[in-house]
Parts: sequence; structure tokens; C-alpha cells
Amino acid sequence: MLSLLTDHPLFCALILILVDLGLWRLISAHGSAWKLLVRVLIFALFSILLFNEGLNPMEPAPWADNVPLHLAATGLQIGWWLFGARTLTVLIGAVMMQRVGHTGRLLQDLLGAVIFLIAIIAALAYVLDLPVKGVLATSGALAIIVGLALQSTLSDVFSGIVLNTTKPYQLDDWISIDGTEGRVTDIDWRATRLQTSQGSMAVIPNSLAAKAKIINFSRPSNMFGVAVSVQVSPHARPSSVIEALERAMQGCRQLLESPAPSVALKSSNSAGAEYEISGFVASMSEKRVVRNQLFDLAFRHLQASGVNLLSSDEPGVASNLSRPRALLDSSPIFSTLRQEEKETFSQNMTLQTFRAGETILAGGEVSDHLFIIESGVVSVTLKRHGTPFESGRMGPGEVIGEAGILSDTSLPADFSAKTFCALYRIEKSYLKPCLDARHDINDAMQALLDFRLHKAQSLTEETPVLAPKKGFLQWLRNRV
Repeated sequence: MLSLLTDHPLFCALILILVDLGLWRLISAHGSAWKLLVRVLIFALFSILLFNEGLNPMEPAPWADNVPLHLAATGLQIGWWLFGARTLTVLIGAVMMQRVGHTGRLLQDLLGAVIFLIAIIAALAYVLDLPVKGVLATSGALAIIVGLALQSTLSDVFSGIVLNTTKPYQLDDWISIDGTEGRVTDIDWRATRLQTSQGSMAVIPNSLAAKAKIINFSRPSNMFGVAVSVQVSPHARPSSVIEALERAMQGCRQLLESPAPSVALKSSNSAGAEYEISGFVASMSEKRVVRNQLFDLAFRHLQASGVNLLSSDEPGVASNLSRPRALLDSSPIFSTLRQEEKETFSQNMTLQTFRAGETILAGGEVSDHLFIIESGVVSVTLKRHGTPFESGRMGPGEVIGEAGILSDTSLPADFSAKTFCALYRIEKSYLKPCLDARHDINDAMQALLDFRLHKAQSLTEETPVLAPKKGFLQWLRNRV
């Protein structure tokens, strides 16, 4: 091996370049550290071979009288400059990826282009002994021509540098650029790519992004704004509307407590008044679900307060209906009752109120009555490993105590008033004969009970702990 290196050093230098190219392709991306180390070692060995043979990349190649050898030496010296530029670019890229991550790729590419340009000019000046001033003058004139032809592209490049430097957004951020909303999937030298909520790809030139209004929904992290607007009659008392919307707001557990959600009057005129519930959620994926839930809660709590959403056609509900009678109409369980049955039911419903924090039905207690929530927010609490936690919240139209009515059993949950609550109570002695006669209501209530039991079991059961995998690699990591 040593004799081969001493007898044919130039040939061995060429072999090293081919080996470097081959190994760079063969080693996977997961072995980036190995790729970098191999490249540095091969470049060092390549430089040793050249200098030991008397080839100096800072001077023209020797052996001018031997044309083939002179051309081979010249090619290897030029290759040294390019090889060195590539090695330096890879080193700088590795450092930048550790410091700034993927967003520094554009700067890395531009810096690599500058390094290669310097290497080419140095090779022309030192190896080929060409007049650099003339080359620079020619290249400068050519650069002006190319710059004018690629003015828009260069604008995108320099705008990309500004965006990568100031970092108004990063990969995986949810942003809006000039009204186009989506998740950032890539930022390159020309454009920013967004994946919209419809699943399509939006490509926005960097020059447009640098001038446009940018809204970053991902900053600060883990906090995304959500808002729902409702319009009601201008004759509705504002305090009643705000109280109902505040109860709707408290009925949504996904809203973050800090910053606290709020209710505000946005506008009011003779046509109607517009109110807005605004708050924050922890992830972008929750925004749509929370908006839908807030609107449903707002509708139910406003209806419980006697306020209807503004529409061109007023609801055809008789104004002389009592609150228990209207509550039966809005209840999904009792909505199938005939009109005369609802009238009889409403006369056997007793109003009962609870202050905030007061227990409505304790866990393990067998209820001899059924509650229908008329207004307010009810908190449902379960226990996991002896520690209580809130598992849900209930609002107008929902029922409590169906387990005692159907099977003389109890639920493991505690039901307590989160706000001031008004509930209508129906005694079991009156309700049980009705359930025996109306199987549809009995089945609907049984389905609700099965759902709550299954949910309580899934929320309180212990999560199995996965045993760590044991193997040679794990043993080796523990030993290191």
C-alpha cells in the first residue's frame, strides 16, 4: 500500500476524490457525522499527497515539458480548491444546522455559493496564472447583465435572506401572509410554502412575503386565539346577553384560563346587536372544535335566558309557553313526547337552584329524581388514583340522575354547580311509569347512561406502562 502511494501519488489522489464521492452517496443521511468526518479525513489525505509530490495549489503546476503530467497536476490542483470549498461548505452547514436549524439552509446555500466563487477565482489566479482583475471585470459586467435579467428572482433571494434573518415565522408555524393562511412546510431561496387547512399547497414568493402583512398564529407558542360572534335583537337587555354568553364561555373546558376569555359588545344598531366571545386554546387543531362548541353553548344559554339569535324569520315558538314546557321542547330526550304529554310533564317539574360550588349530585349517590338543567354550567368531577379532576361540563337541556331512575345505581362522578344554576326536578315516582310506557324515551336515556359509564371508565382506568425494550443497543447505551 505504501509503495502504491509513493509510486503513483497523482493516481492515488484521483482515487481519493472518487472514493469521497462514492462514500458521500453510500452513507445514509442518519450518518451525517460520519459523512463529515470521512470527508475531512479524505481531504487531509488528499492535501498530504499533493504537497508531498511537490504540487502547491498556490502556484502553477510543474512539469511544463511533460504535457500529460502537467495537465493532470493542473486538474488536481484545481480539484484541491473545489474539494476544499466543498469541505468548508459542509463544515459551515453542519454548524449552522445545529445553531439555527432548517431555517438557515438559505444562508448556507448562499454562503456556499460565495465560497465556491472565491475558490474558482483563486484557482484561476494561482493555478492557471490568469489575470484576476480582467476576470473580475468581465464577471462584473456579466453579473450586471444577469442581475437585470433576474431582477425578480434576486428580489426573492434577498427577501428570503431578510426573512431567515428576522424570522417572523419558522417551519411548522401557522401563519397568514396577505390573507393566505396555512402551516409553513418549507422556506427556500425563492418562496415560502404553506399547507392550507383545505390540504392544498400555497407557494408565496419571498419578495411578496417580505412586503405583506404577516400574522403568526403560533407565537406565543401553545396559545391560539379563537372568537365567536353572535347577533341578537337590539331590544334584548345587554346584561342578560352578557351573563348568558359568560356561562357559555365557562361551559367550554378547552378555553385557556390565562389569558382569560372575555365577552364584549362589538356593535349595536337598530338592526341588531353583535356580541363576541374571545379566548385562547392550546393547539391549532382545537380551534374549529371550540368554535363549534362555543356557538352551540351560546345558542343554548341565550335560549335559556329567553334571548334568541337574530334572524330574518323569528322562531315560531308560542310566547305563552312556560319555562318547563319550553325546556322539554329543547331537550333531545323528551322532544318526542306529544304536546299534551309535555303539558302534563311540565306541571310535574319543580324548580331548584344551586349556588356556585354547591353539590347537585354526589358521586356514588343513588338519585330518586331526574334533573334537567334550565340554566347555568354544571361541572362533572371524577377521581383517578384518589385525585379528583374535572372530566366535563354540562349546560342547558342536559339531564342528571338517569342512573338512579333506570337501574337504581349511581355514577362515580360528582355533579356540582360551576355557576349559579337553575334545574328542574322530576321525581322518579312520576317518571318511571312514563319510561315503561314510552320505550323510545327509555332507550334514549339508557344510551346516555351507557355512554357516560363508558366515558367514566375510559377516563379513570390506569394507562398501561410499556416495558422498555431490552437488547444489545439498549445495553450498549446504558454502558456508555
